[in-house]
Amino acid sequence: MKSDAGHIDAFAAWMEGVMRARGYDIDSPRGGGKTRLAEDAGVHRAAITRLLQRQSMPDLETMRGLSRALGVPVRDVLIRSGKLTEQDLPQAPAPAPGTGPLSPEQAASALGIPEHRRTAFIQLTERLRQPPAS
Repeated sequence: MKSDAGHIDAFAAWMEGVMRARGYDIDSPRGGGKTRLAEDAGVHRAAITRLLQRQSMPDLETMRGLSRALGVPVRDVLIRSGKLTEQDLPQAPAPAPGTGPLSPEQAASALGIPEHRRTAFIQLTERLRQPPAS
């Protein structure tokens, strides 16, 4: 099992790679990448700096913001941080082969859409599934 410092180091190294891959210039002091990422994530720049300097693990809200800004599922961020495990956050099972996509009605049920909004959800879903008009 990794120590807290080991978790921070591994998580920060992974996050650095993701940040660079998404075009954030986190290496140049004047590149503005940390500031831009903080703005995109809706977090304080200091939280980004503390992570990159391996001083502290981000809190949940910072992880959520980074997830959004970097386009990484929050599940992956939480697991990579060592805060939760894959067993703590199991993925939804894949549909059985040959069962096809969910119907709008099935999707509404699976997503917990309230009864009073189901008709609108189903109508919107059907409209979005139609091919664009030429």
